[in-house]
Amino acid sequence: MDSSAKGNKNERVYDIQGMDCSACAVTIEKHLQQIPYVKSVAVNFSTGKMRIEHEGSADTIIHEVAKAGYSASLVFRGRKQGTKQAKSNQSLTVLSGVLLALGFLGSIVNATEFISILLYAAAIVIGGYKPARSAFYAIKSGSLDMNVLMTAAALGAAIIGQWLEGATVVWLFALGNTLQTKSIERTRNSIRSLLELAPPEAWVTRNGELVQVSVDDIGIGDIIVAKPGDKIPLDGQIVRGESSVNQAPITGESVPVDKQIGDAVYAGSINEHGSLEIKVTKLAQDSTLAKIIHLVEEAQEEKAPTQAFVDKFARIYTPIVFILAIVVMILPPLFGGGSWSDWFYRGLELLVIACPCALVISTPVSIVSAIGNAAKHGVLIKGGAFLETAGALTAIAFDKTGTLTEGKPKVTKVLPYGVTGQELLAIAATLEEHSTHPIARAIVSHAAAAAVPKANSDRQKSIPGKGVEAVIDDVTYYAGNAKLFAEMNVSLGKLQNQIDTLRQQGNTLVIVGTQEHIIGMIGISDAIRQTSIKALQGLKDVGVRSIVMLTGDNQGTARKVASEANVTRYFADLLPEHKVRAIKDLQAEGHMVAMVGDGINDAPALATANLGIAMGGAGTDTAMETADIVLMADNLEKLPFTVQLSRKAIAIIKQNIWFSIAIKFLALVLVFPGWLTLWMAVLSDTGAALLVILNSMRLLRFKG
Repeated sequence: MDSSAKGNKNERVYDIQGMDCSACAVTIEKHLQQIPYVKSVAVNFSTGKMRIEHEGSADTIIHEVAKAGYSASLVFRGRKQGTKQAKSNQSLTVLSGVLLALGFLGSIVNATEFISILLYAAAIVIGGYKPARSAFYAIKSGSLDMNVLMTAAALGAAIIGQWLEGATVVWLFALGNTLQTKSIERTRNSIRSLLELAPPEAWVTRNGELVQVSVDDIGIGDIIVAKPGDKIPLDGQIVRGESSVNQAPITGESVPVDKQIGDAVYAGSINEHGSLEIKVTKLAQDSTLAKIIHLVEEAQEEKAPTQAFVDKFARIYTPIVFILAIVVMILPPLFGGGSWSDWFYRGLELLVIACPCALVISTPVSIVSAIGNAAKHGVLIKGGAFLETAGALTAIAFDKTGTLTEGKPKVTKVLPYGVTGQELLAIAATLEEHSTHPIARAIVSHAAAAAVPKANSDRQKSIPGKGVEAVIDDVTYYAGNAKLFAEMNVSLGKLQNQIDTLRQQGNTLVIVGTQEHIIGMIGISDAIRQTSIKALQGLKDVGVRSIVMLTGDNQGTARKVASEANVTRYFADLLPEHKVRAIKDLQAEGHMVAMVGDGINDAPALATANLGIAMGGAGTDTAMETADIVLMADNLEKLPFTVQLSRKAIAIIKQNIWFSIAIKFLALVLVFPGWLTLWMAVLSDTGAALLVILNSMRLLRFKG
């Protein structure tokens, strides 16, 4: 069973080859829906994949797809299994072209007309067999795709004696399809190539010996060995050895990361130097790399708003032009407007023009290319809609702690009042020991490093947005911000000036005391990441107008970090609901807003923003699942690239759409004066489609 089957034991995933347009996907779907043992089927042109729930063997499905004129192969855990590909049509295209050339040569040297017609007819039959078969199943399933239109055009040309035109139509169509298929497969394979990064086998210690086994036979807790230069086959934790590991396939980081005992490593990354023994933490199908591939392929299947609009336009355009072609064939000659053969020929041209292939593929191929490129750079974009949104951003809001800063605050000041420093730390550490907040962890770690024992406590309670409380030795103690003690009417007195000074210096203060008095303060600060400074400048360079910092810290700390990071604006002293309000205020100002956080905290703000961006996704399953865009590395350096890539994708999509419409409009204009030939109409369709694909493929090589 395919690992990506979404909880349905009968659902499988197949690779489909030979689709040139989304109409081909519709034809396959409609054909398979008529088969009794098929429960549900969804074919996606963008990814070339078919998800189908069926009974019986995979071979029966592969056979049915082949009957419709396409080839299918079962995918198992991301890898093709038991492929039964249809023979390549390239040889038939070449043979059709040769017969066309011989027929044309025969007409030039005044050979018998019958021989030339015979050669043209052979070229039509050989080159047109596959599209004619696909056209048959399209008509049978009630679909009007390009195979139907092109087959009708070729047969119509033969009927009116235009054998050269008919053979040329078939050959150009076959040649165009071959080139389109090859080009589209390159964009699809841009992400599938990631599958080859994780080796299919691993070295495992068993019974004291090192043996090589399939990754599918390795369980959680097994110890695998990665030698210098090896690709790491599975996610795990280092239990022995040290090395530098190239994590570029996962995080997009170009510089290898030093790893030691206890550190996590990911399947597909490369062990640069020392030998590593790794305890497996995830099965092959659950590895970070497997999730990346699965999420990206799901993203490529999601339609962008532009694509949905184009598809809707195509559904209206094709039948209108098809009906127009029938009208052109019948009405003008019926009312004496010319000969039947002339208007029939023009109607055939309109049939060809009725195929909106270039227009329909203009958006999905661009999206597949952009999302695949982003994944290779360590950026997961969860769908075409989010790709388009990223290109339209005018403001980006950042959570401070752990996003702009290291997220590892350290205690810088311990200021006791009426107690010893050790007693203050003991009480503070006891109060904070159950909290997961970075500031709380900093206090607990500092107390542990100073060998300060924690006190006994009970009735511990969190006070959201303000602090914590607990009963220690029958006394209720509190640790939190100034708001907490102000609400309890505890006077800060002469401490207020000191508090203000420390805050101005960039310290976050945790005040410790009871309902009667303050026993001390602990100052904590968090260093800003150098990568954050570079990333924020990069965003300004690419035209993001407003860079905003949101933090629950005091004004002094916020001002210091904002100055160092060179943000445009900042909001301090914020509770989680206040961050949501800040996002809404930015939107009210007319901004398209992204919120950047760690994907776990600040969930309301991430959800409120037009785009939620999580960082450090390689170590956080939650971030990979919840955010719209995930930066796999734990830094912001890829954010300017993401914005640039999105804008480039939008520009290329617009170029493709306008080019496709212009070509169709020009062809329509040229039909009625009789300036357009049938082969020119085919060339305008297949040529435009090929140019659109090649233009979209530029996104695969985009580096920012």
